[in-house]
Amino acid sequence: MLEKGFSNPTDRVIRLKNTILRAQPYVESERAVLATQAYRENEQRPAIMRRAKVVEKIFNELPVTIRPDELIVGAVTINPRSTEICPEFSFDWVEKEFETMATRIADPFVIEKKTAQELHEAFKYWPGKTTSELAASYMSPETHDAMNSGVFTVGNYFFGGIGHVCVDYGKILKVGFSGVIDEVNLALANLDRTKPDYIKKEQFYHAVIISYQAAIKFAHRYADEAERLAQIEANPHRKGELEQIAQNCRRVPEHGATNFWEACQSFWFVQSMLQIESSGHSISPGRFDQYMYPYLAADIDIDPTFAQELVDCCWIKLNDINKTRDEVSAQAFAGYAVFQNLIVGGQTEDGLDATNALTYMCMEATAHVRLPQPSFSIRVWQGSPDEFLFRACELVRLGLGVPAMYNDEVIIPALQNRGVSLHDARDYCIIGCVEPQAPHRTDGWHDAAFFNVAKVLEITLHGGRVGNKQLGPVTAEMTQFTDIEAFFTAFKTQMTYFVHKLVEACNSVDIAHGERCPLPFLSAMVDDCIGRGKSLQEGGAIYNFTGPQAFGIADSGDSVYAMQKQVFEDKKLTMAELKEALDANFDFTLEHVEPVNKMSLTEQEINAVVKRIMADNGELTPAAVKEEVYRQLSQANAPEPHSMSRHEEIRHFLENSPCFGNDIDAVDYVARRCALVYCQEVEKYTNPRGGRFQAGIYPVSANVLFGKDVAALPDGRLAKQPLADGVSPRQGKDILGPTAAANSVAKLDHFIASNGTLYNQKFLPAALAGENGLRHFSGLVRSYFDKKGMHVQFNVIDRELLLDAQQHPEEHQDLVVRVAGYSAQFIVLAKEVQDDIISRTEQTF
Repeated sequence: MLEKGFSNPTDRVIRLKNTILRAQPYVESERAVLATQAYRENEQRPAIMRRAKVVEKIFNELPVTIRPDELIVGAVTINPRSTEICPEFSFDWVEKEFETMATRIADPFVIEKKTAQELHEAFKYWPGKTTSELAASYMSPETHDAMNSGVFTVGNYFFGGIGHVCVDYGKILKVGFSGVIDEVNLALANLDRTKPDYIKKEQFYHAVIISYQAAIKFAHRYADEAERLAQIEANPHRKGELEQIAQNCRRVPEHGATNFWEACQSFWFVQSMLQIESSGHSISPGRFDQYMYPYLAADIDIDPTFAQELVDCCWIKLNDINKTRDEVSAQAFAGYAVFQNLIVGGQTEDGLDATNALTYMCMEATAHVRLPQPSFSIRVWQGSPDEFLFRACELVRLGLGVPAMYNDEVIIPALQNRGVSLHDARDYCIIGCVEPQAPHRTDGWHDAAFFNVAKVLEITLHGGRVGNKQLGPVTAEMTQFTDIEAFFTAFKTQMTYFVHKLVEACNSVDIAHGERCPLPFLSAMVDDCIGRGKSLQEGGAIYNFTGPQAFGIADSGDSVYAMQKQVFEDKKLTMAELKEALDANFDFTLEHVEPVNKMSLTEQEINAVVKRIMADNGELTPAAVKEEVYRQLSQANAPEPHSMSRHEEIRHFLENSPCFGNDIDAVDYVARRCALVYCQEVEKYTNPRGGRFQAGIYPVSANVLFGKDVAALPDGRLAKQPLADGVSPRQGKDILGPTAAANSVAKLDHFIASNGTLYNQKFLPAALAGENGLRHFSGLVRSYFDKKGMHVQFNVIDRELLLDAQQHPEEHQDLVVRVAGYSAQFIVLAKEVQDDIISRTEQTF
C-alpha cells in the first residue's frame, strides 16, 4: 500500500501555529528609527561603512523578544507576523498610507498613531537620500512612460531590499560567525597595499567585521533574555528549555553547531538577521535537507519526536517573517508573501540521489504546520525514488498547494547554458517563486521586473500607441496586417523597444543599490565576495544575473492564433472588423465580468468524444481530431444562444478558436513563439554587476493586477480581466484534461527561460483519492517532466469550499491555497485574486 498518511503535530506546534494564525500584522518603527540615527551619525563615512554602522546599531538596540513555547528564538519584530520599515530604500509611500494601510484590499497592516509619529519624524531625514530616488533619476522619461502605462514595473527592488538569494548556511553551521571574521582578517592581512582597489577592499572587510561582531552580540542578547526568563519561570520543564536556549544562543551562531538543536537555532539566526539588515524578500533557505542533515545524523541521542518538533518550530518561525509593500505592489504579491523557498530532494553535486531522512521530515513538518511558509519545493530527477515522489504527491493531496515540483533534467542544463559549472548546477536551489540558482554563489536579481507581454501585443495592434499616446515605435496599423507574419514583424519591433526600456529601468535600480545600499552582512555569506573584496551589490558573487519575468504568454498565443485562424485562414472576419470589436470591448460595458469556469471532464469522457469523431471521419490527422474535440466541447459549454450583435458574434468566433492548453500543436507553437520573442530579446543584455539578463515566465499574482491595464484581446478576453498566470493556459480553456494541458506547457522552451517558469494545475480532490489516484498523479508528474517541463504545482481543492471560504472566512482561517509561486491563506487574499483561483480549470483523470 502506497499511502502512509502524516502524523499529528505536538501540542506546542499547534499553539505556536495558532499564534501566527490569530496575529494582527502591525507596522513597527524601531528599525527605521535606529537606521535613521545611524545614517545621521555616520554621514561622512563611505557607503559600505555606513551600512555596517546601521547593522551594528540595529543589532545592538533592536528589542529582543522570546515568545511563549518557543524552542527556536529570534524575532524581527515585537509583535508576531509584523514588519519593520527600511526607509533607506523608500519611505514616502508609507507616509501616504498611514491612514489607509489597515483597510486596503490587499495585505493590510495596522499602523498605530505612536508608530506613525515616530516614522514621520524619521522620514524627515530621507528626502533625496533613498535608493528609489537615485534609481528614478537614472531613468529616461520614456522608461517612466512605459512603466506608468502598465508595460512593466520594477517596483519590487525600486521600493525595497533585493533579497532573492540563498546564503551559505552550511558554512555558518560549520565555522560560525567567528569563522567568517577569521577569514576576513586573513584576507585583510593579505591585501596588496600597492593596488588601486586596496582602499575599497579594506573598507569592505572592516564593514564585514563590524557587522558580524554586532550579529554575535545580537545572539548573546537573546541568551541574556532567555536566562532572565528562566529565572522567573515557575514551570520546571519550561525553565529547563529556557536555560538550554540560553546555552544555544551563547554558542551559535558565533561558533559552529555541535548538535541538531544548535543547528536549527543557528539556521534561524542567519535567516532572521538577513531580514533585519535589508528586509529583502525571497531570502530562501534552499537545500535545508542537505546542509542540516549531517547535524541530525551525528546527534545520536536526540529523540526523533523532539527532532521533528524542532523542524516544525523552524517552519513556524518562517511564518513570523512579514513584509509590507505599497498598495499597488501589495496587490501583485497578495497574501503577505515573503517567498522563503525551501527545497529538498534532487541530486548531489556528484550526480547521486540526495534524498535522506531529513527530506521526509521536512514533508512531515509541512503537513504539521500547514502555513504558507516555507514555500516548500522538491527536486525531481530520473534517479528520484518512487517513495519520494509518492510521499510528495500525498502532501499535495492535503490541499496546501505544496510542494512545488522542479525538474532537474531541465534546470541543470539551463543553468549550464548560462555559464554555471556542472558541479554548481547540480546543487541548484529555488529562490522565491520558481527561480533556479547555484546557492551561496549567485546574485540572481530574480523577480527584477514584471513584464506584460499581453500589453505589448495590445500596443502592437495599435501601431505602438496606448490610447492617443505614441508609447512605442510607429509600426503598421492593425488593418494593414495582411498575414500573421506581418503582425510578428511589428510585435518584434515593439518587443525590442520595450525590453530595452525594461533593461534601462532594472539597471538603474541595480546601480542605485550598489551606490547607496551595499550589504556587508549578507555579502560575506555569498561566494566569492570575501575573495573579491566586494559586496554582493558591486558584483562580488561568482554568478551575477538579472531576471525579469513575463506573463500573458497564453493570452498572447491564443490571440495570435485566433487572428491567424479566424481572419487569415477561415476568413470569418476582417482585421477591420476585429479592430472595431476590440475598440468596443465586444459591446461589453461592465468593468469586470466574472470568468466562467469551463466544465471539467474526465479523460475517459474526452476519449469517448475522440472515438466518436474518428469513427465519423477516420481520415482526420491526430491534430485535426484534437481541434474538433475542442470545438465540440467548447460549443457544448457555450452559453444559451441569444440575439448577438456583430461584435458579440466576433467574440464567439474568437473564444471558440482552439486554445493553448489542449495539446494542439498549431496553437501551442504560436504561444511558444510569443514567449521566445520576449526571452530572446531579454538575453541580449548585461547588468552593472558583470552578469547577464535571463528571462523568466511567472506572474506572482500580477496577472490579476496588470490585467486591469490591458484592453480587449483577439482571444475574446474582455478589457481589464485577469491574464493567464505564468505558463499556465487561460482559466477554463484547458478542457481536454490534465495530460493534454501539461503536454502543451511542456512545448514551451523552458531551457531558455532559465530564470524560471511557473505552471499551475488545479485538481478536484476526488481525482487524486486512493492508491490509484496517487499512481495517476505521480505518473502525470513523471510524464510532464519527461517531456521537459520545468516546474509544476497544484491546488487540490473544490470550488464549493473556496466559495464557502469567501462567504464565511472566520471558519477557514487555516485554508492555504497556491496562488502562483507561493501559497497563502485564502481568506487574506483580495477577492479578485480569490476569484482568479476559483476560476482555474478543475482537472480530473
